[in-house]
Amino acid sequence: MSARLAADFWVRAYLARLQAAHVPAYVVARGDPTAGAVLVKLATLDGGARLYQRSFDLATGGRAWVVLSEGPEAEVDAATARQRRMDPDLWVIEIESREGRTLLDEEGLAD
Repeated sequence: MSARLAADFWVRAYLARLQAAHVPAYVVARGDPTAGAVLVKLATLDGGARLYQRSFDLATGGRAWVVLSEGPEAEVDAATARQRRMDPDLWVIEIESREGRTLLDEEGLAD
């Protein structure tokens, strides 16, 4: 069993990593500082967006970021609002990147 980082610590580290890569990102909703789950919204600045959620793979025991919603930004925002209604402890980070950069596939963030 691996140790789990507090959500606010992970969010601060992720935002610092995005900033270092010159990728604009903002905390849209603050969740539980210790155990809140995190959603990452990617706005591609062309009217489209993608919403990522960290998922646990029961078969491998690993974790990966999966697309929860994708399409017009208004629809992704609606999906985000639904998730927040179900889980008020949820963190939401919004990234603005025409290139679609989230860094979620990089070492330390992907697993």
